[in-house]
Amino acid sequence: MSGAAPQPAVLPLEVRTERLLLVVWSPGEAADIAAGRRRPEWHADYPQPDDRDAATLYEPHSPWSPRHVVRGRTVLGSIGCFGAPTAADDGVPEVEVGFGLVPEARGWGFASEALGGLVAALETVGVRVRAAAEPDNRASLRVLARCGFTGLRGSDEDGRLVMVRPLPVAAP
Repeated sequence: MSGAAPQPAVLPLEVRTERLLLVVWSPGEAADIAAGRRRPEWHADYPQPDDRDAATLYEPHSPWSPRHVVRGRTVLGSIGCFGAPTAADDGVPEVEVGFGLVPEARGWGFASEALGGLVAALETVGVRVRAAAEPDNRASLRVLARCGFTGLRGSDEDGRLVMVRPLPVAAP
């Protein structure tokens, strides 16, 4: 059974973690990213090609749109949902997420922190999360493992491994 899932509670437009702010792009920022333009508050290597791809998923003011990964005043990358949740085969609302950081920001735990923060916000509104990674992208696979993505669903049409993070079991 696939299709539209029951609408979950509202996901906030901003998610804060210990060191990061995950904020949905504005329409102007999305247009700049799509065009490959930079802004002064963005890291010199941002946007990356994957960020420009994510701009195709942007919906103005939607909490399911791509977000900046901000540390202090500098945008280091992006993270976000690939659209609103849909019902998975078991009826649970589910969404795919993606993330990426500029090379200089890698290796500091920012990807794990950002993904962990977004996953926590999604779980709060009752949405299960899946992600896909290239089989040889060990760094992304480690981030997914650190963030509790334990279910392997095989591979997608592009040969990427599809991982899922089970929703926490509610206490009886």
